[in-house]
Amino acid sequence: MLSNDLLEALKGYTEKLTTDVTLVLQTGEHEKRDELRTFLQSVVSVSDHLTLEERDAALRSPVSFLIENSAGDTGIRFSGIPGGHEFNSLVLAILQSGGVANRLDDTVKGFVSAIQKPLNFEVFVSLSCHNCPEVVQALNQFALSNPNSRAEMIDGGVFPALVEERKLQGVPAVFLNGKPFANGKVGVAALFDKLRAAFPETAIAPAEDLPTQDVTVIGGGPAGVSAAIYAARKGLKVTLIADRLGGQVKDTRGIENLISVPQTTGTQLTGNLREHLQSYDITMREHVRVDRIVKAEVKSILLSSGERIDSKTLIVATGAQWRELGVPGEKENIGKGVAYCPHCDGPFFKGKDVAVIGGGNSGIEAALDLSGIVKSVTVFEFAPNLKADEVLIRQAKSRSNITLLTNVATEEVLAEEGRVSGIAYQDRASGDSKQQRLDGIFVQIGLLPNSGFLKDVVELTERGEVVVNSRGETSEPGIFACGDVTTVPFKQIVVALGEGAKASLAAFEYLLTEADASAEAA
Repeated sequence: MLSNDLLEALKGYTEKLTTDVTLVLQTGEHEKRDELRTFLQSVVSVSDHLTLEERDAALRSPVSFLIENSAGDTGIRFSGIPGGHEFNSLVLAILQSGGVANRLDDTVKGFVSAIQKPLNFEVFVSLSCHNCPEVVQALNQFALSNPNSRAEMIDGGVFPALVEERKLQGVPAVFLNGKPFANGKVGVAALFDKLRAAFPETAIAPAEDLPTQDVTVIGGGPAGVSAAIYAARKGLKVTLIADRLGGQVKDTRGIENLISVPQTTGTQLTGNLREHLQSYDITMREHVRVDRIVKAEVKSILLSSGERIDSKTLIVATGAQWRELGVPGEKENIGKGVAYCPHCDGPFFKGKDVAVIGGGNSGIEAALDLSGIVKSVTVFEFAPNLKADEVLIRQAKSRSNITLLTNVATEEVLAEEGRVSGIAYQDRASGDSKQQRLDGIFVQIGLLPNSGFLKDVVELTERGEVVVNSRGETSEPGIFACGDVTTVPFKQIVVALGEGAKASLAAFEYLLTEADASAEAA
């Protein structure tokens, strides 16, 4: 089941283990159990530190297993065969159970470990979902941080009755102690925020205060990483704050336009960004958000962890996120028929009728992807004409199960019995309101800058983009910005990398100028 190349790579990874790890497979009968046993036998064959046991561990199913280490049950469970994108989740769970340090921010880890009540997480995934592993891996780290916590990955394809019982139509779907907790693409920072809201009585112990930084970079995508590395190379004291290292890049499947790198993936590029960062003396504050910035000669950054960082300059590189429709019924039905990732959630709608909202490149590409899975796709575009490239439009028109509607405005997402049942929309030419029965709605209407925390801090456009000049300078002295959050056109990885470097060099010159001015004043 596992190729020789993959086994060799796994053998190399497991050389980092410092304690024994046991995979405990639940006994019983199931049509996929032999396949899972063979899979796990291959995994444990690569290291003397790994063993496989079969016993009644009171798990969900005979295709469930847990991970134990020298301290006992780690709380990590897998129900289903963690192949596809989830293979990395299994590997990391084994390594972290065997003594390899996890990557949770110390503040997040401290908060999770301080929760006294049981935390029983279940996360439903699809093995084709590239957003799911991040959630699975975060919850596994929570389990390792708190003996009262358990985290179970559940492959929805293996447990269709359970998916139907929970009325799920999207992944990842997280339940905490049997109740819905989170849906869709969520990172550690969002899970941390939800835990804080669920357990307000648990105190946060912030990390130790840092000395005043020369440069603080907010954002961990290509622009932010580039800015941090360029600043560190100047010998400056640098901190990078990232709720999610990699940003949008982490969700990108294939990348073929990063010059000098003919082909890579978002996961690979994110790993390369992290590796490059770690080769410099850069302080990381990962899995936390910036709540507020206090403007002064020395800026203060207030984090969601309660920590405060003072810095002489700031570089904002927070990127953008998928834009929501903002109509009634959308938020209420996320994971119940409303989705933003056709690759992740498309398989849930096999043989069904769905809509794609948005006629740009991402919308038409989503329609084309879905057309091979679903019964029919209807594209709803607000403008009188589709905005996608002509080659994509021609392909869409050639598919018999794709219908293209233009000059229509989505008014409401309709639902029955806890699931999407249709869409209400207006024909903008006639003004008539109409409804169409649907099983799912995929929203693909572009990006929204992550700039909410910058209101009243720097000048923003009506769309929320940070206004910058050719040097990455904002309206506030000492605050710079770069990447997709700014007014710089062409939201591309290679552009973001260059803009991050440029903003960092401008910040360095600003610091030199300020130092000269202080010296003259003295």
